[in-house]
Amino acid sequence: MFGFELDEQLKLIQHTIREFAENEIVPNILKWDEEQIFPREIFTKLGEFGFMGILVPEEFGGAGLGYTHYALIVEELARYDPSISLSVAAHNGLCTNHINLFGNQKQKEKYLINLAQGKWIGAWCLTEPTSGSDAGSLKSIARKENGKYIINGSKTFATHGSVGEVAIVFAKTNPDKKKKGISAFIVETNSPGYIVLKKENKLGCRASDTAQLSLENLEVPEENLLGKEDEGFMNALQVLQGGRISIAAMALGLAEGAFEAALKYSKQREQFGELISEFQGIQFKLADMKTWIEAARLLVYRAAYLKDQGKDVTYEASIAKLYASEVAVKITEQSLQIHGGYGFTKDFPVEKFYRDVKLTTIGEGTSEIQRLIIAKSILNQF
Repeated sequence: MFGFELDEQLKLIQHTIREFAENEIVPNILKWDEEQIFPREIFTKLGEFGFMGILVPEEFGGAGLGYTHYALIVEELARYDPSISLSVAAHNGLCTNHINLFGNQKQKEKYLINLAQGKWIGAWCLTEPTSGSDAGSLKSIARKENGKYIINGSKTFATHGSVGEVAIVFAKTNPDKKKKGISAFIVETNSPGYIVLKKENKLGCRASDTAQLSLENLEVPEENLLGKEDEGFMNALQVLQGGRISIAAMALGLAEGAFEAALKYSKQREQFGELISEFQGIQFKLADMKTWIEAARLLVYRAAYLKDQGKDVTYEASIAKLYASEVAVKITEQSLQIHGGYGFTKDFPVEKFYRDVKLTTIGEGTSEIQRLIIAKSILNQF
């Protein structure tokens, strides 16, 4: 990919998603958004293409692909519906990939196959009401007794928290060690004590499930400890490297969708006897939007390429996510401005893009956290 051109496999994936999205997603976007429907059948179908187990080896039912493929899939879905893109990104990059990276053979055999095939949906439960950017200060506690862990606490902003069959739950096994005492657990969500308090009523990405959870004497078998005890938070940071690439890719695809909507509209809308695409003011907006998109594309695919080479991409992933998400906000704003009053209605897709895009500057590490990571990398490097 980093030869600046898609290879044949990537072109086939791109074509497959565009055809699928036009037929299966586009006709339903408005209904899913307004009614906050999580379209389970869509993810089952995506699983048949291998898009729910992108990074999972074939022996565990996955596609055995890399981060470049992952980025492209998330990007292309976001051009149509960022809600679907977000759920695919979270399912693949967080829950499923956490088990893929740190699970043992038995855990992979038990959970990855159904996750990778889209038969199960995965949730990842790190954030708590009092710990957002400061995720290491979470308060959930896991107490070990009689061959199992008893977890008590709460989680918020858990993607797929109310619809997933499997969740990765973080809790402190050694509270005195603070973030170095956090462990990760594989939880089957039908377990007693895993309680969905509410589904969030969100501004955007409304077809992607987000929930608040209560963990009340939740019993987890000892064999469901994911990775080593007390290393859950450190492992989470590694998982988030890939997750940030996916959110950057989502922002890129969303920006492309908003740009394409503005370009199309500008070639149809007449004012003062001319198409508005003939106005220099509109042309300048379109030129800026396209330039930002192409710059974001280079950053996103550089990070994905380096990740596929086995590099530590903490720095590159943060730069990609920061830039792609922030310019995506600008691009959707400009697209709405080009649409004028019509952009403020649900008759045109830019209204939804405008609501959806803000999440990309918040989820999986806010823009402020990305700037801290980048600054730390710069100061350590130079």
